[in-house]
Amino acid sequence: MTTALFSFSRIIGGSLHLPLTDSSLITLLLLLVFQNCYAQDNSTITSTQFITDSQTLTSSGQYFKLGFFSPVNSTSRYVGIWYGNNVTVQTVVWVANRDNPLNDSSGTLRINGTGGNLLVSNGRGVVMWNTNVSDAAAVNNSVAELMDNGNLVFRLANDSKRILWQSFDHPMNTFLPDMRIRGNSKPNILQQFTSWKSESDPSMGNYSVGLELLENILQMVLWGKGSTGRLWRSGPWNNRIFIGLPDMESVYNDGFYIVKDDQDGSMYLTYDYVDKSRKERYVLDYDGSIIGEIWREEAKVWYRFWSTKANVCDATYGKCGPFGICDQLNSPVCSCLAGYIPTSTDEWGKGNWSSGCARKTNLKCQNSSTNSSSDDGFFKLGSLKVPDFSYWVATSKVEECVQVCLTNCSCIAYSYNSGIGCLTWSGSLLDTQNFSSSGEDLYIRLARSDLIGKKMKAIIIIAVIVGALTIFVCGSFFWRWMAKQRGTESSKDTQTVGESTDQSILGENPDRLRVFKFEELAIATNNFSGGNKLGEGGFGPVYK
Repeated sequence: MTTALFSFSRIIGGSLHLPLTDSSLITLLLLLVFQNCYAQDNSTITSTQFITDSQTLTSSGQYFKLGFFSPVNSTSRYVGIWYGNNVTVQTVVWVANRDNPLNDSSGTLRINGTGGNLLVSNGRGVVMWNTNVSDAAAVNNSVAELMDNGNLVFRLANDSKRILWQSFDHPMNTFLPDMRIRGNSKPNILQQFTSWKSESDPSMGNYSVGLELLENILQMVLWGKGSTGRLWRSGPWNNRIFIGLPDMESVYNDGFYIVKDDQDGSMYLTYDYVDKSRKERYVLDYDGSIIGEIWREEAKVWYRFWSTKANVCDATYGKCGPFGICDQLNSPVCSCLAGYIPTSTDEWGKGNWSSGCARKTNLKCQNSSTNSSSDDGFFKLGSLKVPDFSYWVATSKVEECVQVCLTNCSCIAYSYNSGIGCLTWSGSLLDTQNFSSSGEDLYIRLARSDLIGKKMKAIIIIAVIVGALTIFVCGSFFWRWMAKQRGTESSKDTQTVGESTDQSILGENPDRLRVFKFEELAIATNNFSGGNKLGEGGFGPVYK
């Protein structure tokens, strides 16, 4: 009770020295506390309300809840947002005081009327987290509301469109429908999701993911803390999907789109669904994997439908090294791009492909002072996740893209997509992946000798296939012809036997019955032996 009264005296602003032994005053204060501060199961907090450790806010449609919680295997207390409704497993999507946990259950979430901020404080009045808003209009005129999409909105009480702060602009590790990921070429504007440190510690972990915007090329990138660098990327956005995610065509493309902000040059990736009851999320896990999950109501579990670590080629960034290509369906998964050979056959033999590949034959333009490219050409590779670190070229036709690359010796590859435009590469071709379907075409620059070799190899393969098919087809026709011939001969033999039998009976003229001589009949009946006699009628005996 003393803690509750102390919290109340702190909330109404000031150091009130109250005679706590006065029972009438205590009763009055308790009534005020429970009348003004009770916010359980409401969706809003006003300047006269707050929630304590045992209370929650619930969005109007009961899709999400906000309150105090402790992660698994932890006694620390945090203010967070988790799924409501029928999600029986507490699934936290956002944490306020992630880096400053409470040590006990004395914390409160309230609006500071004098400062116009939403804040979390402990039982001693120490602020553990706040929205850090500086707006004079917010003083005594603000409200916090938990929305049905999981967004905690801090806004003016008399103007619902005047948003002072919202949790969607400060994401943690979870990407929800209606949330926007901002991409910008300016690092200070880049918006990132950060992982938890562990399953029991929501403080900032070792991994972050964001929308990288470079040279009009937009892609999702996963980074490791410190010198770890890039760990995964989605491939460029082509106005429909990320081309490095072939499953996006059929599994989770629904609802994703890009919003452009012309004022500051930002681009936002977002997704939503018509069915607001659909519970789907993307999470940056504490182990560095990005996972997509959907709630299965019948089983009461989160079903994982996608993960960056499900594909061995995505599990390690640049797995096959520079100028290498990864294909999870091959064994081994790494090989060199056309016109390249392993830099270290020993290491490749051990399954260590990080050193990558080197060009087999130098380009003509590299050996010529005139920078001539007449002896160089391009070899097409299809169904790829194109390499990282491309340059965007302002062209509207694929022919222009070819010429841009061909006339620049430093351009070692190009790709053209109608949704992106012309992409060119110089330097290393890194993090390339081969897909069984989908993906983009990549044209890599080769010396003519390598190009001819590749073409001859392709011609030989095609010739072998065509030859084999020709032999098979001709053999099939020959076998059928032979079978037909054998059938014809058999039919003729049967017919000949029948005709011979008939002729032996009918004689040379089939229109007349044959007349037998007496000697022939005597021989045939063994001289009219009784053993050959069949019977006797009105015309005499009958012999066989």
